[in-house]
Amino acid sequence: MSRLRKGVSTGLAAGTFLTLAACSGGNSSLTSGVGGIPGSGQASGAHDVGLILPLTGRYGAIGARMRDAAKLALSSQGSPVLDVHDSNAAGGAAQAAHDALTRGDAMLLGPLTATGTAALAPLAVEAGKPVLAFTSDSTQARPGVWVMGLTPEQQVRRMVDAARATGRKNFAAFLPDNALGHAMAEGLQRACRDDGLKDPQIVFHSMDVQTIDDGLKSLSDIANRQPPAPETPAPTGPSAVDPTADSPADSTTLTPQPAAPAVAAVVPPPPFDALLLADTGVELGRIITALHADQVTSDQVQIMGPALWKAFDGKLSALHGAWYAAPDAKDRNGYVAQYKAVYHQAPSPVTDFAYDAAALAGNLMKQGGPTVQALTRPDGYMGVDGLFRLRADGHVTRALAIFQIQRGGGARIVVPASRDIAVRPS
Repeated sequence: MSRLRKGVSTGLAAGTFLTLAACSGGNSSLTSGVGGIPGSGQASGAHDVGLILPLTGRYGAIGARMRDAAKLALSSQGSPVLDVHDSNAAGGAAQAAHDALTRGDAMLLGPLTATGTAALAPLAVEAGKPVLAFTSDSTQARPGVWVMGLTPEQQVRRMVDAARATGRKNFAAFLPDNALGHAMAEGLQRACRDDGLKDPQIVFHSMDVQTIDDGLKSLSDIANRQPPAPETPAPTGPSAVDPTADSPADSTTLTPQPAAPAVAAVVPPPPFDALLLADTGVELGRIITALHADQVTSDQVQIMGPALWKAFDGKLSALHGAWYAAPDAKDRNGYVAQYKAVYHQAPSPVTDFAYDAAALAGNLMKQGGPTVQALTRPDGYMGVDGLFRLRADGHVTRALAIFQIQRGGGARIVVPASRDIAVRPS
């Protein structure tokens, strides 16, 4: 395992040192302090690492922050130079990749989107230059092209593993009929298949309220779980229907008898013990309402959701007990402090991928180049968001923590991220 995190050292006025210290048979560490002018290009010679990001247009601000993060990772003495290209310029990501490869860049970092990755991947693969793309679309993964973003598949795999550890065996999903929903579904199907579990029940829904209500009714099988209505006892005396009926023997007593105490009907659990969701916003609110109506409760079912919930988990008290998988925020504290010290603002989470990719590229360039063997080392690397490992097929395994929504809102870690990435591929 190599560490791709920079420790903050305010005592260093200039110059930083990027070192890779290997431990025998196991972990290695990559550290550096704050120093110099970010992206000052201290290395000499040809450009070494191509960085392809949207620096103009709709995602220009995001691209600029990611560029700054990459510069920060390569700000130490002797680091390779970043050859920066705007993927939003004429010709898009493909032209940017062509220009970077023409200038002799040894590897490419970026682009941000799946579309851009698909456009430049053939050029880089043909040239034999590795790509660390920032998309979270795992369909873009292939030998030589690694998907560095946090993918739905990574999140689902982590939650399935954690749910199985608590005895859950029957998985289901109620997902939006969009790209995220289908990616989560595919991840769940793959995880269940890999673990020898039966195929999960999966229902997709539109944004229509009736579709959500009907879909959850069907998935939860609430119609067959509801207990039968209690029978009404037959009348025992005269009534408007039968005024000639005999009165009971003690009809002279008109004192009403106390009713028998009501017994709460017990609704059996739904046909699954773990349920995957992916909605946010208004649609999630509608789903929560439907879950309550259909008696899908946290004491019977482990509800699981996307890392997107992290941004607003303080408002999710109605889903208390639910999980999502995400990086442990404390792993990035050093990076956040360093970024703030240099750029005077906090880094957005997406910048983490740019920092890690650039730090990895910089170290590989110093250690003999970005070979497939070096990129895919079994022990992986320790990055801003924790441990990750690049696989030969272009997929990336990440060590994620399990967060649980609390009764008052917010979330806490109930299953820490693994510190041994080789234990479980994803």
